[in-house]
Amino acid sequence: MSHETHRRGWLKALGASAGGLLLGACDKITENPESLAVLRSAEGLTRRAQRLVVNRKALAREYPAADISPDFKPNGTIHPQDADYLALAANGFADFRLVVDGLVERPLSLTLGDLRGAPGRTQITRHDCVEGWSSIGKWTGARLGPLLDRAGLKPNARYIVFHCADTLDPNAPPGGGKYYESIDLIDAYHPQTILAYAMNDRPLAIPHGAPVRLRVERQLGYKQAKYVMRLEAVEDFTHIAQGRGGFWEDRGYEWYAGI
Repeated sequence: MSHETHRRGWLKALGASAGGLLLGACDKITENPESLAVLRSAEGLTRRAQRLVVNRKALAREYPAADISPDFKPNGTIHPQDADYLALAANGFADFRLVVDGLVERPLSLTLGDLRGAPGRTQITRHDCVEGWSSIGKWTGARLGPLLDRAGLKPNARYIVFHCADTLDPNAPPGGGKYYESIDLIDAYHPQTILAYAMNDRPLAIPHGAPVRLRVERQLGYKQAKYVMRLEAVEDFTHIAQGRGGFWEDRGYEWYAGI
């Protein structure tokens, strides 16, 4: 067997095992610490393998306008009931401010107008949900990389945490019920990673995450945080909620959900 054939076989086996683990997370296969340790170990291997064989700047597939889904399914929270969010929505998000802070030299407080005036990108991409469905949508938003450069990341910043407006689990311990997500700087600076404020040439609707949602196109749907209110640059995320880097990750999902 040639080296190339062996390499391809190994990658296929890795993909199959990672896919099985992902489906297992969706089925809530366990709350057993030993099983969760296996999931996290495999997630790290998957991330390292994908980063080795895929160009860090390789683009997710983009589609023609004719392929846009006529009914893009909203998921997760579709209308946050948090008081602060309801007040913003009632005023058409005129008072919305996106905070960029944490390990930055110049903290930012950005209006929707600021985001619309920032370096941006429009892309038609496929949203792949861990539940097994997909939809194609057209997204317009501010590129995350230039915003981070404007804020000036400190040398020890390694991740960007997205703090959201919606409380998805009202029964969670204090500080653990709001949705949040995180990505590393490789994905933060990817050219397709945007803070979307428009979908299909219209302002983002509330069910799809108004006024701003994350699009990190090379990862699964639960990474695409909606109702984003704050970006926090951090060295690690172990101090946030249950310390796994995201709302669903705290409940057993993989932190790195690359596709």
